[in-house]
Amino acid sequence: MKVLKSVWKVVPGLILSLIIAFVARMVENLLPIHIIGASVIALFIGMIINSIKKPACFNAGVKFTSKKVLKFAIILLGASLSVRVILDVGKLSLMVMLFTLLTCFGGGYLIGKALKLNWKLSNLISAGTGICGGSAIAAIAPVIDAEDSDIAYAMSATFLFDMAMIVLFPIMGQMLGLSDEAYGLWAGTAVNDTSSVVAAGYAYSEGAGDFATMVKLTRTLSIIPTVIIFSLVNLRLKRKVSADAEYKRVNVWKLFPWFIMGFVGLAIVNSLGFIPENISGYAKNVSKFLMVAALAAIGLNTNFKDMKKSGINPMIHGFIISALVVVVAIGVEWCMGLV
Repeated sequence: MKVLKSVWKVVPGLILSLIIAFVARMVENLLPIHIIGASVIALFIGMIINSIKKPACFNAGVKFTSKKVLKFAIILLGASLSVRVILDVGKLSLMVMLFTLLTCFGGGYLIGKALKLNWKLSNLISAGTGICGGSAIAAIAPVIDAEDSDIAYAMSATFLFDMAMIVLFPIMGQMLGLSDEAYGLWAGTAVNDTSSVVAAGYAYSEGAGDFATMVKLTRTLSIIPTVIIFSLVNLRLKRKVSADAEYKRVNVWKLFPWFIMGFVGLAIVNSLGFIPENISGYAKNVSKFLMVAALAAIGLNTNFKDMKKSGINPMIHGFIISALVVVVAIGVEWCMGLV
C-alpha cells in the first residue's frame, strides 16, 4: 500500500513532463529550419510553466523524471551502441578531458582568488563546469562541508551558462564546419550537465548527439577521484584548525554513477548481437524521447526569478571558466587534427 502511494505521487509530474516532451517534439518538427532541438524547447516550456505557477502535486514526479528517467534513458541508449565505439570514444576524449579539467581547477583557483570567492564556492563552480554540472556539485558539497548558499550559487552559475551553451553550441559548430564526431567531442567535454550535453548534441545532429553523450558518460567517471581528493583537502584544512578533527569517510560505492554500468552492459549485449536491429532502433527512439521529458522536468524545477538572486561574482567566475573550457576543448581538438 505504501509503495502504491509513492507511485501515485510520481504519476502527475511524470505525465506533465511527457506531455511537454510530446509538445516540444511537435514544435521541433514544425520548425522550417532545425536550429533549436526538442530538448531546448522542452526545457524552456518547463521553465515558463514553473515561473507562472506549478502546483505542488507535480513536484515528486518532476524530481523523479529529472533524475531517474534521465538515467534510464541513458541506459536504454546503450542498446543501440557497441563496446568498440565506447572504447574508441574514451580513448579519443581522454586528452581533451585532461586539459579541460586542468583549466577548470587551475584557472578556477586563480579566478576565485581574484574575485575573492571562498574556496568552497569557487571549487564547486569549477567542478560543475569541468565534470558534470549539478551531479558533481551535489557529490562534492558534502565532503567539503559546503554551505547551502554556496551550493545554490554554484548550481545557478553552472546552469545559467549551460542554457546559453545549449543554444550557442549548435550555431558555433555550424560556423566552424565541425563534423559530427568533432562537434560531439567538443560538446561532450565543454558543456557541463549531462542533460545539457544531450540537448546541445542532438540539436546539432543525431550522430553528434550519440557521440556527445558517450563522451559525457566517460567524463562523468572523473567525479570519483575528484571527490576523494577534495575530501582529503578538506581534512587537511580541518586539521589546521583542530588537531582532533576526524576523517570524513567517503562512500565511493554510493558516489559511483551506476547507471553507466547499465549503459555499458546493454552496449555489450548489443555488441554480441543479442538485440535485433529493429529493437535497437526502437530503444534509441524511446531513449531520445525520455531525454526530452527529463529536460522538461529540469525546466519545471527552475524559476526565472530565482536565477536573479545569485550574486554577480559567482556568475563572472562561471562565465570565465565556461568560456575558457570551450576555447581549450576546441583548441586541443585542433592540435589533435580533428578540426
